[in-house]
Amino acid sequence: MSDNKILEAKYGAPTPMSELSRKRVTVPQIRGHKGDAEPLVMITAYDATFARMLDEAGADLLLVGDSLGMVVQGNDDTLSVTVDDIIYHCRAVARGSRYAHIVGDMPFLSYQVTAEEALRNAGRLIAEGHAHSVKLEGGAVMAPTIARIVAAGIPVMAHVGLTPQSVHAMGGFRVQGRDAEDADRIVADAKAVADAGAYALVLEGIPDDLAQRITDTIDIPTIGIGAGVHCDGQVLVCYDLLGLTPDLKPKFVKRYDELFDRGVAAAKAYCDQVRAREFPGPEHTFKSRPRPVGPVATVG
Repeated sequence: MSDNKILEAKYGAPTPMSELSRKRVTVPQIRGHKGDAEPLVMITAYDATFARMLDEAGADLLLVGDSLGMVVQGNDDTLSVTVDDIIYHCRAVARGSRYAHIVGDMPFLSYQVTAEEALRNAGRLIAEGHAHSVKLEGGAVMAPTIARIVAAGIPVMAHVGLTPQSVHAMGGFRVQGRDAEDADRIVADAKAVADAGAYALVLEGIPDDLAQRITDTIDIPTIGIGAGVHCDGQVLVCYDLLGLTPDLKPKFVKRYDELFDRGVAAAKAYCDQVRAREFPGPEHTFKSRPRPVGPVATVG
């Protein structure tokens, strides 16, 4: 079969046969990256267009994060995001991606009340949102809940360190684990969620030596955000790495472009051309077709 043979993709453009060797990333493959020389790459995504872009860029995992409360909905924190919000955005991301493993974030109070309610909400993210796994925040206190969800056949990614849903308890978005006692607590949390059956662990906002200690201690992959280079993978919010957050520039973020500024410039050019009647031009305009003239009908 020729290499340039094409098949129709599920969301539009044809797929070259050379790309068909790529398969959807699975939980066992993610776990297999533990200690791998090539780190895992996770990026947040919230809609089909961004999902397609990041999927084609080669992301291993797409996280439909409750960060959408800030970067999409415009809130100051993530606390008002609902399960229905996450399901809506998971569906869009699922429609826009072919290869990446989709992680659905469990929002505030969707899993903290009871393990049964947590399982029900996790199941909704899988069944209705078409996510492949779920993520929840918290350490040892969440271990029984993680174990309950995993026992039902739903993979769980855990999250310790700076946990945004606890922003008020922490007094803001502050680095965690700087002193020995706090570091030991986070290590204990990491061990507890790994023992409970989590398949991977996000480490957010902790010193790099603590992240290395945890990575060396537990047998599941660690994925860092503001946790240094020693993790088994890295995650960033897509709006941050693309430069779409002009007023939010955390220390741990590398901005790979400044799309907000370029978007403003493009939109300004459009505004200017419309006001100058330079757009639309002839190449953007439809013309009427002349009605064909035929013989005149007669009566009689």
